[in-house]
Amino acid sequence: MSETSLHFVEVVITNKKGVKDPEGDTIHKHLILRKGYAEVLGVRTGKYILFSVNARSAEEAVKKVKEICEKLRIYNPIIHDIEVRISA
Repeated sequence: MSETSLHFVEVVITNKKGVKDPEGDTIHKHLILRKGYAEVLGVRTGKYILFSVNARSAEEAVKKVKEICEKLRIYNPIIHDIEVRISA
């Protein structure tokens, strides 16, 4: 039986392309552009969650976190994209 170790798994949740992002629009228009950063063409916001998971491997930890996010509806798959990865 393999031993488990601690893995840190990051989840980044963002709105899908085509879904409005009022917070990103506000940051872009009212902060960035007003301060003269015209080269910034857009801003999208999201949510970041860091999980600490005991698992036999990094792959198992990522799989478990994906399962949790889907089954517990941590995000809405209709309007959100999700990225699950091992923390660097």
